[in-house]
Amino acid sequence: MNKIFPFLNWIHELKDPQILRADMIAGLTVALVLIPQSMAYATLAGLPEVYGLYISFVPVFVAALWGSSRQLGTGPVAVVSTMTATMLTPIVIPMLGSEYTQEEYLALYIPTAMFLTLLVGLFQFFLGLFRLGAIVNFLSHPVIVGFTNAAALFIGLTQVSKIFGVDMPGGASDHFLTVRIMGVVEKLNVTHLETLFMGISSFAIMMGLKRFAPKIPAVLVAVVTTTVVSYAIGFEAMGGQVVGSIPEGLPGFAMPAFNLEALSGLFIGSIIIAMVGFMEAISIAKAMAAKSKDRIDPNQELIGQGLGNIFGSFFQAYPASGSFSRSAVNFNAGAKTGFSSVVTAIIVVITLLFLTPLLYHLPKATLAAVVIMAVFGLINFNAIKHIWRINKHDGIAAMVTFVATIASAPKLDHGIIIGAVLAIVLYLYRTMKPRVAVLGRYKDGTLRDIEINKDLPTDKHIIAVRFDGSLYFANVSYFEDTMLKAVAAYPDAKYLLVVGDAINQIDASGEEVLHQLVERLHDNGMTVVFSGLKRQILQVMLASGLHDVIGEQNIFSNEDFALDEIYKRLDLDAVGGACPLKRQLEVKSESV
Repeated sequence: MNKIFPFLNWIHELKDPQILRADMIAGLTVALVLIPQSMAYATLAGLPEVYGLYISFVPVFVAALWGSSRQLGTGPVAVVSTMTATMLTPIVIPMLGSEYTQEEYLALYIPTAMFLTLLVGLFQFFLGLFRLGAIVNFLSHPVIVGFTNAAALFIGLTQVSKIFGVDMPGGASDHFLTVRIMGVVEKLNVTHLETLFMGISSFAIMMGLKRFAPKIPAVLVAVVTTTVVSYAIGFEAMGGQVVGSIPEGLPGFAMPAFNLEALSGLFIGSIIIAMVGFMEAISIAKAMAAKSKDRIDPNQELIGQGLGNIFGSFFQAYPASGSFSRSAVNFNAGAKTGFSSVVTAIIVVITLLFLTPLLYHLPKATLAAVVIMAVFGLINFNAIKHIWRINKHDGIAAMVTFVATIASAPKLDHGIIIGAVLAIVLYLYRTMKPRVAVLGRYKDGTLRDIEINKDLPTDKHIIAVRFDGSLYFANVSYFEDTMLKAVAAYPDAKYLLVVGDAINQIDASGEEVLHQLVERLHDNGMTVVFSGLKRQILQVMLASGLHDVIGEQNIFSNEDFALDEIYKRLDLDAVGGACPLKRQLEVKSESV
C-alpha cells in the first residue's frame, strides 16, 4: 500500500506537533517565494502571469504526495518554462496563419501548452511505472552543464528589454542574437527611465538582502516594495508596464485538447522536457536526501513528477519540475515531510481566491529582475572548465552543447539534441580503442604493462595481454588487430593469455571475433587461454558454444593459476627451464 500511496510513509509523522509546525512554516516560506517567482516564470513560458499561479497548485500538491523526496519543491522552473515557449511558438504560429490577434494566439497557445504538459507527464509516469528511469542517463552530465549554462544565459538576455522598458523586435523565427538582442541594443536610446528605476531597485533589494540578510525572502521584499512604489507614484500612468488584472478564482477543470496537428511537433519536445525536467528534479532530490539522510527512489520520483504534470494538465498548468531555489528554501526552513508542499499549494489557492487584486500594480520590470536573479545562479562556466580538466571528450561535449544551444536559440531543444548525440559519438569513439597492455611480471608479484614499466621480465613462449574494455561491435576489429600484433611480436610464443578481468560485456560481434581468433591461432600452433572472466562473459560463451571451442582446461579464475598451468604444459627443458612470468613466492624462515 505504501508503494502505491508513498505519502503514507510520512503522513503519520504529522501527529508530532513539532514536525507539523516545521512543515507549516516551511510551506508558508516557500509560498512567499513561489508566488512572485511563478508569475515571472509564466511569462518565460509565453503565458499570462496567472498561469504561474495555476502551475503552483495541482502539480505541487500531487508531486509531493506521490514522489519519494520529502523536501523537493515542484512547480515552475526557468529552464523548463523557457523550453515550453521555444517549443510551442514555432508550432502554434504556423497553425494560425499570417494574420491573427493576441486573443486568437492565446486561444490556441494555452490549450496546446496543456496538451504538452499531458505528454510530458505521461512520458515521465510510464518511465517510472516500468522502472526505466535510467534512460535519462542518455543526457550526460557534461551535456546538461553546457545546456544549462546556455539556457540560463538565453533566459537572462530575453529579460533585458523588460528592464529597460523597450520592446524586443522580431519574432520567434528571427535569429535571437543578431536580430532580437541587437534590436534591443539599438533601442536603448529610448529607455523608459521609470521602468529602469524599478528594475535596478529590484536588483538592489534582492542582491542586498541576499548578502546582508539572507534569511529574509528577498524576492517577496522586492515585489512588495516595488508594487507599493508603483501604486504610489502612478507607475502605470507614466507608461510603465504592470501585471494588471489577474483573474480571481481557481483554474477550471478541463480535458487537455488533443491536437493531432501539433502532436508530431510536440512529441520529441515533450520527451526532451520530460528528461531535462526530471534530471533537474532528481539531482535536487538527491542533494536534499544526502543532507537529510532520506532514501530517494528515482522511479518513484518519476511517477510523482509525471502524475503532477498529468493532473496539472487538467487544471491549466504548463510543464512543472523541481526547483533548486525553492527546494533549498524548503529544506533550510525546516521541512520534514511532503506536507510542507501541501501547505504551499494551499496558500497559492488562497492567493488565487482572495489576493490577486493586490498584484495589479506589480511592475513587469520587477518580474524580469526576479528571473534574471534566479537564472544567474545557474551560470557556472567553472563547471565546464572542471569537466574539461577531467576528460577532454566530455569537455568538448559540454562546450559544443553550449555553443549549439545559443546558436540555435530560441529552439533550445536543438542544442541539447546535438550535445546528446555528440556525447554518445564521443563515448563510442573512446571505447573503440580501449587500453590494451602486454604484461610482464613486476617486482611485487603483479602483472603490469611493459610499456609503462620498462624492463619487466617477459617470456618469449607466453604472451600475457590485458584488454581494458567491454568487447562489442565497435571495438572488435581493434581487439583482433592488437592481439595479432602482440602475436607477431613474439613469433616463438606457444600460448596467448588473455587477462579478461576488465571485460564486462560481450556482444555477438565480440563472440564471433573471439571464436575466429581461437581457431585461427590454434591452426598456427598457439593455444589461447583466458583468465578472470566474469560470470556474464562465461554465460555468453556457454550459450554460444565458444566455451567448448576454447576448452574448459583453458579458462582460469585468475592469471596466476593460468600461468602455473601453462608452465606445467610447457617442456621447461626445451624452453630453457626459465619461468619469468610465473609468480615467485618467497618463503622466509624465522628463528624462534
